[in-house]
Amino acid sequence: MTEFANERIVYFNGQYIPESQALVPFRDRSFIFGDGAFDMTRTFKHSIFKLEEHIERFYQSMRALRIDPGHSPEEMTTITKSVVEKNLHLLNADEDYWVGQRVSRGINKAAGDNWNHYGPTVIVECAPLPIAERAHYYRDGVPVVIPSVRRTSPDALTPRAKTHNYLNLIMAELEVKAQKPDNWAVVLDQNGNLCEGMGSNIFIVRNGELLTPKEKFVLPGVSRQTVIDLAGKLGIPVRQTDIDLYDGYTADEAFITSTSLCICPVTSMNGAVIGDGVVYGPITQRLIDAYVDLVDCDFIQQYLDKL
Repeated sequence: MTEFANERIVYFNGQYIPESQALVPFRDRSFIFGDGAFDMTRTFKHSIFKLEEHIERFYQSMRALRIDPGHSPEEMTTITKSVVEKNLHLLNADEDYWVGQRVSRGINKAAGDNWNHYGPTVIVECAPLPIAERAHYYRDGVPVVIPSVRRTSPDALTPRAKTHNYLNLIMAELEVKAQKPDNWAVVLDQNGNLCEGMGSNIFIVRNGELLTPKEKFVLPGVSRQTVIDLAGKLGIPVRQTDIDLYDGYTADEAFITSTSLCICPVTSMNGAVIGDGVVYGPITQRLIDAYVDLVDCDFIQQYLDKL
């Protein structure tokens, strides 16, 4: 594999191979229907963040979809660590990886098929975090825009399973980024309350209390739960509740959480300035400081250094 020394290695159906050789058949159900599950975490200073929690959520997603990956959670954890280790030499000291596990239900058999693998398609991969591309959000804050697209109702399809079918959120993001590329889409749920963005959860601060949408309507992010846990340790009250646009427009502070961004301040919603217009509100800053201490990495400076 020396000829691929400058190419990332992935785990693909039982083998560690160069990324360019991990070819998924066009009859794979994840390509045809989005019939698969995945999960993503990141590294901090090249160490994987809360891998066990992400693997647990991954297996809950697959259980909800009734997909058996053919690997135990412990095996998937070992494979993930190995993939990251095999790719660390490609990172600079100030860079980090997204780290993901992906499993589809596999190939839709058709008469005359001659594929070399049936059953679930299993991929474990990593890719550099888009730090430079997103650095400006830590300087200027995130401009949240609410699209006309609503989140798929949990009565139709639960958002709590992290599946490959992202078209609902993709359409929302396309709508708001057509207005301005830096806009960040946060969709409303079926009842008109703030819900979530692509790969991100939203929080607002009102009268010293931290509010976030109910888990029934969102993917319960690991970073979201990390913030809830940190708030508890800091004595900041947290409540999962319905949050409408009025609550958003009149919030004292707001921020999003995600795997890559961790905590990133929101400075406007549909053009309405949040709070007094300061990028980092006091509670947001306290939570960021606690998050930085937890992961032993100043992720904000990591982003700002790329401006």
